[in-house]
Amino acid sequence: MDVFRRNISNIFVIFVLTHVIIWTLVPTLTNQNLPLDTIEALAWGSNMDWGFNKHPPASAFFPELLYQVFGPQDWVYYLLSQIFVVFSFYYVFKFANEIFKNLTLSLISVFLLEAIFFYNFTTPEFNVNVCQLPFWSAVVYYSWKIYQNKNIELKDCILVGTFAAIGFLSKYIFVYLLISIDLFFIYYIFFQKTIKFDFKYLIIFEVFIVLLVPHLIWLHNNEYVSITYGLMRTGLESSNFLDHIKYPTLFILKQIGILIPFIVLVLLLVKKFKFKINFKDKKLVFLLFINFLPIFLILITSIITGSRIRTMWMTPFYLFFGVLFVYLFKSQIIIKKLNYFLYGFLFLFLLSPILYSYISVSQKNKRTDYPGKEIATLVERRWEKNFSNEIKYVVGDEWHAGNLSYHLSSRPVWFKSLKGFLDNLDPKGGVIYIGNPEVLKEVCPGDFGKMNKQGFCMIGSKK
Repeated sequence: MDVFRRNISNIFVIFVLTHVIIWTLVPTLTNQNLPLDTIEALAWGSNMDWGFNKHPPASAFFPELLYQVFGPQDWVYYLLSQIFVVFSFYYVFKFANEIFKNLTLSLISVFLLEAIFFYNFTTPEFNVNVCQLPFWSAVVYYSWKIYQNKNIELKDCILVGTFAAIGFLSKYIFVYLLISIDLFFIYYIFFQKTIKFDFKYLIIFEVFIVLLVPHLIWLHNNEYVSITYGLMRTGLESSNFLDHIKYPTLFILKQIGILIPFIVLVLLLVKKFKFKINFKDKKLVFLLFINFLPIFLILITSIITGSRIRTMWMTPFYLFFGVLFVYLFKSQIIIKKLNYFLYGFLFLFLLSPILYSYISVSQKNKRTDYPGKEIATLVERRWEKNFSNEIKYVVGDEWHAGNLSYHLSSRPVWFKSLKGFLDNLDPKGGVIYIGNPEVLKEVCPGDFGKMNKQGFCMIGSKK
């Protein structure tokens, strides 16, 4: 244990590197194709804009950046996802050390997160939920620094505004964290009156708004389609009276289920599951605001609107649960009992990739079993046999057309539909439509084929 305490920083580095290596290798070796959300992000990235029909643009920007460097290498996008995860761990670790001034407790706070499947099992799929993680944790860390420092540093304000904007541009649900932090500052400025309002706070808001302006313009020009999609996913339009009870109840039960391994790991760490709440403790109040208030606001949203809260939406909400629980029970953490905690941590740390590998290999007909590369190869061969120009555009849903965009060597631009875009396309560029084979066969003016239950209509310059 003495070695453990003396080398905490080294252990943290080894931990995050091991996490990255395992969770990059496991899906790379066991999956035949990238997951749905990652292909979707890459499809959007091929036609980069300030927003898309389902989400704001950040989750498409980062995969596209890597595609421009590495191309269609699956391991790159699994690695990207893990980089986002461990950067969030890094800020949790830094924040925990600000709270505890103790590296051992800070490391334990991060280790506890391996008991929550959002931070291991689901991470190979880079999506809007994973994309939020580093920005969520960074906003919390720098917000705490601003609150703690008597002389607020300008760079901290700029960083909070920047990370808050990128987080919001990853997924709108990020706003629940921002509201919670704002309420914390409002509470201490206007009610407790223990801190004074500083005009530097406005810099955060200004940076946030300036970075959002292009997306807000895009939203206005596209009839707020991504917001409409988000509301549709909640089932709000079809909700009835019972939904105001059913969905909040299901939400609570699911959160309890998610946290069971986490609670078990906490029990291996402490002598008694007993704590006291002191609302004069500013550290504790901050931890309650950033951990429970966003979840409470989500619950209230479900109660008031009768909307369904999908489990994966909660991915970033538990990042600081480890810090909170270690803070609550820090006086009961027994160093001698740390061995049992470490055994439990290692068990969960190894169990998750083993289960992922088993499911990936044993279960067939998953999205990650889709023969995207093989289909793209066949399409490319058929194109080269019949047409002389390059495939520049693919049209269809994000999954089937997105896979073609990702795998084809010409990296064609993806479109859901060409409606409104025809005048801007290169007339010399080839187009492939993907969709219902019965419909495409009837209307296709070019070469028609069918693969994997999908119709392919190829339109190009004949040889």
